[in-house]
Amino acid sequence: MFRNQYDTDVTTWSPAGRLFQVEYAMEAVKQGSAAIGLRSKTHIVLASVNKANSELSSHQKKIFKVDDHIGVAIAGLTADGRVLSRYLRSECINYSFSYESPLPVGRLVVQLADKAQVCTQRSWKRPYGVGLLVAGLDELGAHLYYNCPSGNYFEYQAFAIGSRSQAAKTYLERKFETFMNASREDLIKDALFAIKETLQGEKLTSSICTVSVVGVEEPFHIMDQKTIQQLIESLEVKEDEPVGDQGAAMQEDESPEAAPMDI
Repeated sequence: MFRNQYDTDVTTWSPAGRLFQVEYAMEAVKQGSAAIGLRSKTHIVLASVNKANSELSSHQKKIFKVDDHIGVAIAGLTADGRVLSRYLRSECINYSFSYESPLPVGRLVVQLADKAQVCTQRSWKRPYGVGLLVAGLDELGAHLYYNCPSGNYFEYQAFAIGSRSQAAKTYLERKFETFMNASREDLIKDALFAIKETLQGEKLTSSICTVSVVGVEEPFHIMDQKTIQQLIESLEVKEDEPVGDQGAAMQEDESPEAAPMDI
């Protein structure tokens, strides 16, 4: 992906009007383990793949609690995600101390996007190589945002990021119309189905995925492995139903292995 003299500095524009260092950071998100988010009127579910690099090592944590009403799932450079989640936690604590009320999700996402944007405009900094799915509940309802290393942010009904996420997006696009009125249990099952799409035939177990939930009168929490395994076993997988455009998934994410930075 070498772009000659135009990719040596994050502040150097190419003649086509592109910042290649920022695009490289966005590519790092695609190399990370998959993370998925989906929401209804009352609940938001985050799920992630958390494979270990070695049988002798533990996996990297991919889902972080920010506050009782907000959590994040990350894909990309895990160290960057850990630093940004700590920043989000600090912002929530400061707001709560000053105003004695929870920080609105939209405001927190804008602050995170501004922090990421600064790194695209300073020659002595590098962009954060991590994408964040921010799930939260406030007075305006349930929210799911995606924060990009470029400083952009988008609100979604459902979204997937990371390695082989295109297969999960295909599944979510087929089902998203039912998410708004879905129950908590149905959202969790759809999240597990979407995670299964990213595994490309590998057996889904509770040891390689993490699921978290936040909703009305339900603070953000990560579900325990035993409960997840029971849900996986209860799922009825329809083998005759098309899985999705696997060709498109492989075209977007050619490398089946995680990048060494992540992961």
